[in-house]
Amino acid sequence: MERTGSRTGPPVRLSRLTAVLSAGLLAAGALVATAPAAGAADADLARNGGFEAGLDGWSCTGGSGTTVGTPVHGGTSALKATPAGSDNARCSQTVTVKPDSAYTLGAWVQGSYVYLGASGTGTTDVSTWTQSAGAYRQLTTSFRTGPTTTSVTVYTHGWYGTPAYYADDLTLTGPGGGPVAVPAAPTGLRAGTATASAVPLSWTASAGATGYRVYRGGTKVLDTTGTSATVTGLAASSAYSFQVSAVNSAGESAKSAAVSVTTATGGGGGGNGGLPAHALVGYLHSSFANGSGYTRMADVPDSWDVINLAFGEPTSVTSGDIRFSLCPVAECPNVESEAEFKAAIKAKQAAGKKVLISIGGQNGQVQLASTAARDAFVSSVSKIIDTYGLDGLDIDFEGHSLSLATGDTDFRSPTTPVIVNLISAVKSLKAKYGAGFVLTMAPETFFVQLGYQYYGSGPWGGQDPRAGAYLPVIHALRDDLTLLHVQDYNSGSIMGLDNQYHSMGGADFHIAMTDMLLTGFPVAGDQSKVFPALRPEQVAIGLPASTQAGNGHTSPAEVTKALDCLTKGTSCGTYRTHGTWSGLRGLMAWSINWDRFNNGEFAKNFDSYFGS
Repeated sequence: MERTGSRTGPPVRLSRLTAVLSAGLLAAGALVATAPAAGAADADLARNGGFEAGLDGWSCTGGSGTTVGTPVHGGTSALKATPAGSDNARCSQTVTVKPDSAYTLGAWVQGSYVYLGASGTGTTDVSTWTQSAGAYRQLTTSFRTGPTTTSVTVYTHGWYGTPAYYADDLTLTGPGGGPVAVPAAPTGLRAGTATASAVPLSWTASAGATGYRVYRGGTKVLDTTGTSATVTGLAASSAYSFQVSAVNSAGESAKSAAVSVTTATGGGGGGNGGLPAHALVGYLHSSFANGSGYTRMADVPDSWDVINLAFGEPTSVTSGDIRFSLCPVAECPNVESEAEFKAAIKAKQAAGKKVLISIGGQNGQVQLASTAARDAFVSSVSKIIDTYGLDGLDIDFEGHSLSLATGDTDFRSPTTPVIVNLISAVKSLKAKYGAGFVLTMAPETFFVQLGYQYYGSGPWGGQDPRAGAYLPVIHALRDDLTLLHVQDYNSGSIMGLDNQYHSMGGADFHIAMTDMLLTGFPVAGDQSKVFPALRPEQVAIGLPASTQAGNGHTSPAEVTKALDCLTKGTSCGTYRTHGTWSGLRGLMAWSINWDRFNNGEFAKNFDSYFGS
């Protein structure tokens, strides 16, 4: 979130992450010399590696690829792929391989910054590159598949903002994978803590599976590519039986052993925080003014169910000492008095609204690098909550507040002090205020969904250490989390679960980004480290309220399409979701002030859609 209406540029760009990968990829070049010689039984497994059949077998992001007759390395055709904006022109295909086997990947490439690599190897994914090739040059690397790996994805891509690159005669040499077998039934099916309307499930991966089907009482209720899912729309205090099967191109396995679960009593539980079934969340510029003007608490329209006070900020980046005060009169001539502000908060709460203190924002960098900073955070945030009688806390850490130390590679057991101390601080606040404490988070896509591709500094230590850095915080606090509303704006293009890049501003982006949260995903492509799905009532979609509020404004019509797709399975466009979630909590907007400036368009669309 930002004090101004829109940034001159996003705080973090995907292209910046790619640029810093170069240091790691230099090291990857050393893999060329270690490529094993192909055995007598080895074969070239790549389909249409010479591109003589056009793009048959290949998928290129954003329509970036085509075939040309010149320049070519061999035959009559070659691949030409053109990076554009935040798209690096990635062209890929998935190849069937044998487990625990050695493979050599090669291609002839031409252009500036051309990459060749393989992902999903089950061991260490590999990549090599050339900085400048005025004529065709061969790239080669090698890898060994994991003990259960039956397919890998090979790819080429360029560099953001550079001219088109060319690739030809791509080969993947090694033992063929043979016919694909139907996977075995999943094992280890277990249920997490059930709410009144939902049950989270997880299970052990089946070798060779490309997806899973979840059954309730023998009836399929959803498909997923991960090893976890949340079944929603259940009745309170009711017994259910669940099973899971594994699928791939050869067919569907038998169902797993069943697990029986009884849902909780009451109206939702699990960090619901007393919110309505569908809630509208907004940020109120309380401590500053900008082009949208100051809005008094008493004048906040009734449409807004959660009001986040923007912002509580630290006395210094590492102090942990958070302060909040109303906008000065010189900056906001119509600001109310402290007494009026507190009285208006009580009136909103009496009407069923939740009022939270939001910590951070664009300018409020918070790094809890020490236990002293952690304790100061707990003490100072508690003081703000008590002074104004607030319902809870919103964490809006941006910029450099969260990053992962080198070697901190597992989101399930973080070791970085700023991560560990933040988790501990929030748990202390939750314990102090009890079950009614409302906890929300508003990370940027760079810190969450980008974790599907990159996590921390990466295997070579060259990536942006902030990539995916919110994931360990969300995961550790998921049982305490009321709402996660990722900012689907001020973002570069992000890869979705379809392995295609999606850009902000339309329904497709919100559908793809939200589907990732509700389906779960392997972090940095590692199937052994899957970020589990969140419950739909824990998720809202974050958007700018108007064109002035931030980059990536989405029109009401496109917002409606996204909601239709995610909650009803209609108006989905080309992206295929992994489920339908009628319990999706709602929408978040930056900001209440900007929406009032825009005649309430955002709130009116929400009210119209959900019948408020």
